[in-house]
Amino acid sequence: MVRFGVLGPLAVWTDDGEPVTIPGRKVRALLADLLLHEGHVVSRDRLVEDLWGEEAPADPAAALHVRISQLRRALEAAEPGGRDLVVSQPPGYALRPGPGAVDAARFTALVERARAAAGARERAALLAAALELWRGPFLADFADEEFARDAVRHWEERRLAAVEEHAEVRLALGEHRELVAELGELVARHPFRERLRAAHLRALHRSGRTAEALDDFAGLRRLLADELGLDPGPELTALHQAILRGDPAEDPPPAAARAARPATNLPAPVTELIGRDHAVARVRELLGAGRLVTLTGPGGVGKTSVAVAAARSLVDAFPDGVWLVDLATWDGSGDAAEPVLAALAVPDAPGETRPAADRLAAVLRERRTLLVLDNCEHVIEPVAGLVAALLAAAPGLHVLATGREPLRLRGEARWEVPPLEVPDTDDPERLAACPAVRLFAARAGLDGDADVGAIAEVCRRLDGIPLALELAATRVPALGVAELAARLQVPRDRFGLLGRGPRDAPARQRTLAAVIDWSWRLLGDAERAVLRRLAVHVGGCTLEAAEAVCAGDGVDRAEVLDLLAGLVDRSLVVRGDGPRFRLLESVAAYCLDRLRESGEEAAVRRRHAEHYLALALRADPLLRGRGQREWLQRLDAEAANLRAALDTFRRCGAAEPALRLALALTWYRFLRGRVGEARRALEAALAIGGPAPDGLRAAGGVWHAGLAIWQGQAGPERAADALAAYRGLAGPAERARAEWFLAMARAGLGDGAAAAGPLADALAAFRAAGDRWGEAAALSTRAMLAHMRHDLAALERDARRSAELFDELGDAWGVLRGTDWLIGLADLSGDHAEAMRLCRDGLRLAEELGLWPDVAGRLGWLAWLSARTGDVAGAREYGERARRLAARQGLHQEEVLARLALAVAARRAGDPAEAEGHLRGLLDAARRRDGEGPPPYLAMVLAELGLLAVGRGDAAGALDRFREGFAVARELGSVPEMAWALVGMAAALVPDGRPRLAALLLGAAEAARRAAGQRLAARDRDDLARITAAVEAAAPGFPELFAAGMRLTPEQARDLLDAPGPAASAAGPSGLGAPGPAAPA
Repeated sequence: MVRFGVLGPLAVWTDDGEPVTIPGRKVRALLADLLLHEGHVVSRDRLVEDLWGEEAPADPAAALHVRISQLRRALEAAEPGGRDLVVSQPPGYALRPGPGAVDAARFTALVERARAAAGARERAALLAAALELWRGPFLADFADEEFARDAVRHWEERRLAAVEEHAEVRLALGEHRELVAELGELVARHPFRERLRAAHLRALHRSGRTAEALDDFAGLRRLLADELGLDPGPELTALHQAILRGDPAEDPPPAAARAARPATNLPAPVTELIGRDHAVARVRELLGAGRLVTLTGPGGVGKTSVAVAAARSLVDAFPDGVWLVDLATWDGSGDAAEPVLAALAVPDAPGETRPAADRLAAVLRERRTLLVLDNCEHVIEPVAGLVAALLAAAPGLHVLATGREPLRLRGEARWEVPPLEVPDTDDPERLAACPAVRLFAARAGLDGDADVGAIAEVCRRLDGIPLALELAATRVPALGVAELAARLQVPRDRFGLLGRGPRDAPARQRTLAAVIDWSWRLLGDAERAVLRRLAVHVGGCTLEAAEAVCAGDGVDRAEVLDLLAGLVDRSLVVRGDGPRFRLLESVAAYCLDRLRESGEEAAVRRRHAEHYLALALRADPLLRGRGQREWLQRLDAEAANLRAALDTFRRCGAAEPALRLALALTWYRFLRGRVGEARRALEAALAIGGPAPDGLRAAGGVWHAGLAIWQGQAGPERAADALAAYRGLAGPAERARAEWFLAMARAGLGDGAAAAGPLADALAAFRAAGDRWGEAAALSTRAMLAHMRHDLAALERDARRSAELFDELGDAWGVLRGTDWLIGLADLSGDHAEAMRLCRDGLRLAEELGLWPDVAGRLGWLAWLSARTGDVAGAREYGERARRLAARQGLHQEEVLARLALAVAARRAGDPAEAEGHLRGLLDAARRRDGEGPPPYLAMVLAELGLLAVGRGDAAGALDRFREGFAVARELGSVPEMAWALVGMAAALVPDGRPRLAALLLGAAEAARRAAGQRLAARDRDDLARITAAVEAAAPGFPELFAAGMRLTPEQARDLLDAPGPAASAAGPSGLGAPGPAAPA
């Protein structure tokens, strides 16, 4: 379908988004005229009049027919059947595009849907989508033609009305800070639109800028009186009065609930923690006095419950988060830092080569964080080593560990978690109040009339161990409390209660083992089979998984649900959200022993592995469409089971299923930032010596190579070698995806030139195969390359089409990638309002998906754009949120952007000390990059430090900063930053006594900026205007000097700063006048 654009310059595209050339202005005018009539017939006479006016050709009908034929040929060349869109029908012609083919029709439909929408959030999204269709003024290239003037006025009014509606909805959503800059520019262009002005006044007032709002109203009143002899309308006047008297109705709305990165991953309590107030208080005390506390005790005594409750009570004391790491799901292979990084959701950054422990230490170094390391006993040595290193590296880190033995580190406070108390008394009131009796009664569902003496006897016999009490409580409905107590009073071995418990274990461990064994003996054969088979799951499982793994060999699949329900009732299985089912640690250990004794462990583990392989294969394609969010969450929940499945295949020597599993999970792990895990999984699968198809091994090799290049663990030559092995074995679609990923990996590390060729091959293959996801992904990467070389036209074309395709496919990750580059485009072209809108939309999407690196990136962008548009409060708010989130996740690039924005905001708010603190930290980090080129942000950091030096009167120090900044910008090839360094030099040259040279440098900077097509942000323009005014006041002959400077290249202007001879005489107050021969022209 051919698509048409009138919301901006006239445009035509193919269905794939490729621009279509319409030859000649007359043919384009004909097309515009037909589009304006929206499918209605336009008479030949009218078309001749519109195209030629009073200068009609001798044979106007023939001339018009020629233009119609040219238009039809152009449309036919664009898409087969395109010529038929132009219909000949008396008395003339009509253009009949397909439904939704004209952007104006899509705009109208979206606005109508927005007005009918029930919720403010939905209205805002629909209006934003409608306004996004506008590429500029309506039919900008024909706006002055007589046939278009009425339509231009009509559509401009409709656009502004939609802008006003959108602003009002966003005000209701609490987005007043973001609106200030956007509406300020619109109000300046449309000063008499009172609805627009009202939205701007509200945005200012609600952002704490009431004085500016009142000044703005006063300015409008003067303008109306001077220009039109009118007063502001009654609605605007009423708003002014409401602001003056502080009417609460004009206060900001309550902040909308925001899906911010959670400060903890602690589970919500399912049941009340009974009798542990003292224990929780003691743990809090110990953590207040020291940085390492270990809770010890036998299984089932409640170490995890106490640790989690204490940690939950301390969330507010640790601003960088309280994080639970369940080490029961880690088998001890690899680096002990890996499960901690996974719990903190720290992604693997491109080019990251440091060991996991070093990365974790860097993430935690400047954070005040509490780590809860649960179930350390089976991995005590590696965990102890990691904790020792982390505590030394991160002074704000506290660790709360649980296990059956201490870590034995210096400074460790060990606390043995006691069983629940049962007083040695017959007093019913005291017994009813004791913790063990309360817990047993609550779990057994007993009321106040129960025999507390019998309950107390049960609790004494079970040593007050909470898990033993909970298991025994499930027997009350069948036995009653008195019978249960009576049985426990008989010598235990008579009932086999210690039959399986280790007789040399401590007494309390023998008690728990006996109770679990007793519960086991009371089960039927089918229940025992399900319970022991459940134990192969790591971190719990769904009902579907339980049915797949536990059925068979005497258990029908249809029985599993009922059997599970019975095990839940007996407290042997815990049911969680989802629903998910899991075994408590002590029960799981017991059941694994029973599974081994049954002789079916190998078969059950293989069934488990095959189930999770099928799950991964099912999920992989669904991660690239509308099911992405659901399947990310499902795979998140099964991460430990998926690792266990790969381990099973590895131990069995099953190379083919291992490779299929590792490959199926590669994209999921990439989306979640677990690149190292994806690479190691492929490495492990490739190392298995069993049989596997050559194509499968080659696929594993090529994706392993791409991940290694992404992480900086391999050079680009790996890409060619891996592809050479893969080409003859893979189909076109699989080969194209591999080529694209390798190209993206190389481009992500800055090797754009090498990535371009393979990327072009991949894009062509995707289009030939009709792979729209692949096409969108390749276009996104091509947009990255366009951004690198500042090719704005290519950047807009590829980024916009990529985002459109991903949006049509429902791939939210892809939409974020495409809009990443649209934000960059808007920032480069000076459209900061558009950049802010894209950032806000992307922020909401990234939060919903839990893609926290993208959340940090969008917050950083919002901070940066706020700083550039003068919203200092917004810059600080967004910047601090971005900085904390980036630091929490070890996201260096995102933290740099946040700190830059905070520095600029602090300087403009008059807080040079804060600004310098941020900037010096960034400067130190940049200079620690051994053997690497300068980071892209270094020139900006040096420029900001230079401006701070100018502010405190240190002209010489400022010039040193600007000299270095200019050199860095030149090395990076950034003309705009070279120009800004020249502006900074000019600012420092005035107090240095060389204002004439400053004028020359300002002229050179202006010329460079114009050549680069750079548009300055509002506050950058303010800085430039202030510096220019100071130079102009100090430099006689400023206009001539400025004009002379515009004939210099940036390098020539920079050389004048330190040049000897005539140029150097500019240092004196009577130096350089009009440039002579010694000054480069």
